Amino acid sequence: MELFTQLFGHLLAFVYHCFDRIVIHGYLTRLSRPEHVVHFFREITGAAVITKEILSERTNRYQSWVEAFARNRRIPIEWAEKGIRKEDFVRRWQRRMVRNNAYGVYFIFKSLEVGPTFRITVPKYPTQDPNYRIVANQRSRFTHYYFYIRDEVLGPFVMCVGSFFPFKATYYLNGHSFIEHQLSRAEIGFRKDDNAFLAVDNVVALQAAADKLSPEIIRKRLDYWTFVLGPKFSAKERKQVKLSRTYAISQVEYCFNFVFKRNFPIHKLFERSCELGLWRLTAHKIAEVFGTRLMRNHRGKLSTVIDQVEHGHHVFRAYFRNAVLRQYEKFSIFLRNELCSNNLYDFGLRKGLDHLDEVRHKFKTIISRFAGFQALWFNVHTDFPLLQRIALPIMVGSVRYPGIKIQDTRIIRLLEVLLHAGTQVGGWTAREIHQSMLKTFDLSADTYSLNQLRYDLRKLKGHGLLARDGTRYAYLLTPKGVQVALLFLFFHKRLCGPLANSRFHHRPNPQHRPDSRLEAAYHRADKAIEKVVDLLAAA
Repeated sequence: MELFTQLFGHLLAFVYHCFDRIVIHGYLTRLSRPEHVVHFFREITGAAVITKEILSERTNRYQSWVEAFARNRRIPIEWAEKGIRKEDFVRRWQRRMVRNNAYGVYFIFKSLEVGPTFRITVPKYPTQDPNYRIVANQRSRFTHYYFYIRDEVLGPFVMCVGSFFPFKATYYLNGHSFIEHQLSRAEIGFRKDDNAFLAVDNVVALQAAADKLSPEIIRKRLDYWTFVLGPKFSAKERKQVKLSRTYAISQVEYCFNFVFKRNFPIHKLFERSCELGLWRLTAHKIAEVFGTRLMRNHRGKLSTVIDQVEHGHHVFRAYFRNAVLRQYEKFSIFLRNELCSNNLYDFGLRKGLDHLDEVRHKFKTIISRFAGFQALWFNVHTDFPLLQRIALPIMVGSVRYPGIKIQDTRIIRLLEVLLHAGTQVGGWTAREIHQSMLKTFDLSADTYSLNQLRYDLRKLKGHGLLARDGTRYAYLLTPKGVQVALLFLFFHKRLCGPLANSRFHHRPNPQHRPDSRLEAAYHRADKAIEKVVDLLAAA
């Protein structure tokens, strides 16, 4: 992480890390096993025989309560349709809650899904107790309710409750929603799109809000909404049986987010990283990133792939058992390293919500190690099509400026004159530049007229390479113009010319070369070009 920011800090606007998606299961531990169900209905409710009708009665009671809850508060409740993304469908109701600065449930989805429940059967052979029934765990298909909630602390999140015993609940949280709500309450300006912050007034406050998410805050809010929206139990039942939920982390995503100042470096660097990552991120390197040793009895995935997702960008993935380390770009300036795990036991961590801080520390270490490897792969030359871009005509307002071609002799001569120290002091007028060009290159006014010079100056000015000195009709090169001028001149006279001659006309004998560092560099460059050509041909 430190190496990444050290190498590319001048290209970054800011960096932050946080939890992204967190999926938590809530269990009624005192009702999750068959013996617990038998004790609850026989000893607490006083039922002589445990039948399917008793369990169905609880289900019907809860479903009726949900329908009445939605009807009394005018909350839309609909069946989820196949092929429709729930988050996109309910977004307009969520925006209405934000506009009204309201909190609570704003939509309910119903869905038929497979979940844990119990099977009650009569024993095959008669027993001494005629009321004896066999209660066993099973998985079956029944109605689940998805409550879309805007919370005062966690922000928008989803709570899914199964309508059948043991009423398992699942909570879908997003760390970016929590951060957004914290920044809004602190009146700190920011710009957020989807699950990414693209701009913020106070980066320190952003990171502090991300670190504030704790097990205590999550448990307090989940307990509240579970009590409000979960299945109902009488005061007697709650008094005699502990009906509080135990929370376990099912899936967690932690991410490092690099926000760049502009698009060019992030896109090119990501392309080069993917090319090198597929070759360099071997199985042993993946194990090193995840902080383990690669054993012969390794189970699970261990591979790297590049996938193309719906929005057209590519995602670099490194799989390790039940976890995946992803890197992808979005919104042109946003690069994310993200670690997702579906089984925390792969990292020697416990699933209890109380161990969330340990998960944060472990995942930060892994992603930081991965960012360090990425920084080494990013620290390479990347393609910048300067010559191609500057050769194309551009439009500035309603004015069209022609392109500048590197083989244009007039432009090369003009840039060489403009690089003169005298033009950088106070600038030269067009007539002074014209006289200097005629004298330097022994030209006549008919060969290169003043109007032709003004045409060339107009092209350079349109491409941002030339600027006027205040209100005077004097011109000097911009910082970008100086770099382009040096590149053009060195490319022709110092680099391309000598190397091209050695490739096509005469290659100097390295055994009898002069004692010159420049000539030695030419020989090294010549060998490197030959090697690059061979590698490209082999690929």
